[in-house]
Amino acid sequence: MRKIILLTVVLAVVIGCSSGDKGELIGVRGKKWHPEKPYGMALVPGGSFIMGKADDDLANIQDAPAKTVTVRAFYMDETEITNSEYRQFVGWVRDSIIRTRLAILADEVGRTPEDGGIGEYAFTDVDTASMTVYEKYMLDNYSGLGPTGNEGRKLNKRVDLIYDEADYPDEFYAEVMDTMHIPLEESYNGQRTWDVNKFKFQFSYLDIQKAAKDRNLKRSDVVMQEEISVYPDTTAWIRDFAYSYNEPMHNDYFWHEAYGEYPVVGVSWKQANAFCQWRTLYKNAHQKSISRQHVNSFRLPSEAEWEYAARGGLQAATYPWGGPYTKDDRGCFLANFKPLRGDYAADQALYTVEAKSYEPNDYNLYNMAGNVAEWVNSSYDPASYEYSSTINPSVNDNTNQRKVVRGGSWKDVAYFLQVSSRDYEYADSARSYIGFRTVQDYMGTDITSNRR
Repeated sequence: MRKIILLTVVLAVVIGCSSGDKGELIGVRGKKWHPEKPYGMALVPGGSFIMGKADDDLANIQDAPAKTVTVRAFYMDETEITNSEYRQFVGWVRDSIIRTRLAILADEVGRTPEDGGIGEYAFTDVDTASMTVYEKYMLDNYSGLGPTGNEGRKLNKRVDLIYDEADYPDEFYAEVMDTMHIPLEESYNGQRTWDVNKFKFQFSYLDIQKAAKDRNLKRSDVVMQEEISVYPDTTAWIRDFAYSYNEPMHNDYFWHEAYGEYPVVGVSWKQANAFCQWRTLYKNAHQKSISRQHVNSFRLPSEAEWEYAARGGLQAATYPWGGPYTKDDRGCFLANFKPLRGDYAADQALYTVEAKSYEPNDYNLYNMAGNVAEWVNSSYDPASYEYSSTINPSVNDNTNQRKVVRGGSWKDVAYFLQVSSRDYEYADSARSYIGFRTVQDYMGTDITSNRR
């Protein structure tokens, strides 16, 4: 009997090892990788450049001494994030909140898809017969563990939301939609708009820097939770300019389709980061649906990445197009800024312009100077160039709420358009002249601009 058992074990080992590798070390093969250039982005090849002031610091700020740094390859948005693109984010957050509230109320009143009305928006787990074994396990073991008891439950996104009041299916649906609009007593001129204070995006992320500095921390100590209001602060158009008539920009700039391809403004550094988190979540949800590997996270560029990309491969240039002049050989301005001692219209623009205006730099990036200044993922410290690394330098201190903005804007003089000029704003501030663009890490190390 013992011989039979021993023989069975030997056969099991032989059969288990017979995987076609002939006993050789061939590595573990993962899923097939499908590299793709993200939509609307340009590949910025990695390389070295001289970061900082290449000529005299006329403002005598002395916060950007020249130093040679190296950055890895990455993708960057060809344009600043537009109103249209940011509205996709705001709309997704709004619709997700509406669907969640509909599902919760359907649960409370005991309605299911068979009942129609609000029941059609019930959580998909009300029909446990159609759930996978894993989904059933997760529901049985983890439901009710969060603050509301509904965390992790799937929404039914197969049914379209109804926005026309005349088509609401029942009073429960009407009740939910009523809570998403401003109170009736606060409406005016017959307009009852969305209560944008309800548009909040919740997300979590792993604080890698914190985890790396203290290896005694538990994973739960470095998983951070955030909730951010996502609607742009349109009152920035009024608040930024005292004794100035900018009400039309406040009323129309973000929502009206006439401004759809213009850069979004009135977005804080925190909101810009929330947008990056959502864009990653949105893309990876699609990747999962087609059984593809997740993509790298979208994020704000570091200060070094932004300056490297803005230079477009030109060393010691003053502006993204070279320089040192802001006009071309025909006397036309090359960017949207405040030229000629305040003649805003001299560059053919009064406020912002469409995101694909003017000529792109040699990396095919538009408006890296002027139009709107751009948030980057760095905290402002006048001395940061002195102590930051020379490879992929990044200085982002969570205790320092002064965040760097780069590139200058439609209301700035030419000095702030220079690729080496630094400025800052507080992380929770929103301005009518600050927007952002995102980047994504390139997979691999072989794309460099100055290989020998």
